[in-house]
Amino acid sequence: MTCERSAVQIGSGPQTAIIAVSLFHNEIFCGTISLMNKTQLRNKAVQLRKKGRTYGEINKIVHSNIPKSTLSYWCKGIVMNKTQQKRRVILQLKNIKRAQEKARAVHKKNRDRYLKSIESRNTHLEKFLKKKEIAKLLLAMLYLGEGAKWKSHRGLQLGSSSPEIVKLYLKLLEQCFGVRRKTLKAMIYHRADQNLNSLIRFWSKCIGIPALNFYKSKPDVRTKGQKTWKEYRGVCAVFGPGTDIQLELETIAKLFFRN
Repeated sequence: MTCERSAVQIGSGPQTAIIAVSLFHNEIFCGTISLMNKTQLRNKAVQLRKKGRTYGEINKIVHSNIPKSTLSYWCKGIVMNKTQQKRRVILQLKNIKRAQEKARAVHKKNRDRYLKSIESRNTHLEKFLKKKEIAKLLLAMLYLGEGAKWKSHRGLQLGSSSPEIVKLYLKLLEQCFGVRRKTLKAMIYHRADQNLNSLIRFWSKCIGIPALNFYKSKPDVRTKGQKTWKEYRGVCAVFGPGTDIQLELETIAKLFFRN
């Protein structure tokens, strides 16, 4: 039922007065219904709270959207028993977990979109990477950071725990100087609780150097009794002849310091 605040004047005198009184009583009646509904809603909410229902559950059950501040006011003084409190804590933890999962999904979506935009902005550089001169500059910078220098070691040597870095090094080495992977040697520096043969199989498959080309190595005794994290596969060092290549890469790197 809806209440309308309007007046229709028909004639004058007693008839008009009767219509006005009818409208007045109609407003009182509607207001009473509204008040009764609110009272019933409040009583229902209080009953549900006494049964240990959360404010969110109460709103779902009564098919309403009562503000939490209002529910808190209505239900003040109601103390939950231990079972109800435990249930409420479990529900809160579940809600937190769902919220965290949703936030992670949103974050991942935004991150993927961001990374895709970075890739799109730099796709045009791919054609330059095929040029030998550019590739040699990249190799020189990589060797400057990760490779063994001529003063301490004669010949090519680069080591890293990252398979991607080692693969990049080998790719550039072949592109710039024609060095084949089967001509290179490798060694794995590993921890005490790691299996060397398993590591050799992993690195051989990953970087394309034959397993027979791997030197045997001993674990680091300082790591005895320490647990190694699962993702760590040791440090793979790649060796090869080519002092002239080593010196050339160092010379190219020095050119950057001149300017």
